[in-house]
Amino acid sequence: MACRACQKPLELLPRLPSLRRGVRDLQEYHNVLAPASISSRRPGRIAPSITSTPARRSLHTSLASRKEAKSVLGRLQGALAGSTNAYLIYGASEKIYKTCSAQAAYSISEQDRKDGKVTLGPDGEDVGIGGGIWHNDFKLLPTFSTWSQVTMLHLYLLIVRMRCLEKDVYQNWQAQLVDHFFHEAEEKMDLLHGMTARSIRQRSLQDLFQQWRGLILAYDEGLVKGDAVLASAVWRNLFKGKEDVDLRHLAAVVSWMRLCLKNLDKMADDALPLYASIVFKLPASAELAVVDRPAAALEKIYSQLDVKVKDPIADDAARELPEALSRPLETFSRP
Repeated sequence: MACRACQKPLELLPRLPSLRRGVRDLQEYHNVLAPASISSRRPGRIAPSITSTPARRSLHTSLASRKEAKSVLGRLQGALAGSTNAYLIYGASEKIYKTCSAQAAYSISEQDRKDGKVTLGPDGEDVGIGGGIWHNDFKLLPTFSTWSQVTMLHLYLLIVRMRCLEKDVYQNWQAQLVDHFFHEAEEKMDLLHGMTARSIRQRSLQDLFQQWRGLILAYDEGLVKGDAVLASAVWRNLFKGKEDVDLRHLAAVVSWMRLCLKNLDKMADDALPLYASIVFKLPASAELAVVDRPAAALEKIYSQLDVKVKDPIADDAARELPEALSRPLETFSRP
């Protein structure tokens, strides 16, 4: 019987050639067919910058390059064609998952854990060293529960978009993304929190799976019934139902969720494997300025008060998905 650290590599060993081929296809696709370069025109702003086509024929517009582009595009589009392309979906979903997982990443020193110097939070959780908007701006402790809730929130937004694909493709994407999450969750339990007994980890993973299922139902209900219900779901899951939660934070997260779903909905299906995570580049904290913006009916009242509204870190145009990603990517491979 292999230990937990060896189990996953052993499971993937028979599929290694196909997994490598899937990752190689993604890299080739990025080099040959990347339709737009997304750059920042100023700090904190996300805006499209689509390079113009040169007057003379370059390497990437040669006949051989177009044939290569068509071949690579066909292989990548296979990720959206059916469940037989599970290996390509594995490579694409792993890259997207890493973006989701990094949003509320934290660390705990092994030496501090051995010496018993790890700080405990109000709920008895191990508190590590974090950073980023979820820990700094939204005042969430760098704990396992914060990391899992933030990661599941990002995964949920992706899965909502994947539901628009064919049933077997959507189920394959969801299975791969969820597998990545639970593999890393078990790894964190072992390496960061000293849960070396597999039986203990399995019980914790079962509890985490129940949280995941409940989170999907709660957020689905919020999307259907309105922002008030969605804010309630975010409060119960992400903010643990704390009575002293900042309502601005709740409103900002709800606004950010709606924005991400809007941009994911605009993205072309064949752009999802490579560019789905681009919607998360605009941080949720950017929506705090949107929340603080007075409504049209209150602008006159605000103008009479000595109240200064903070300038948004991203204008309305920067909050939108680049136009290039709303069109099928095959249009960029044509001469």
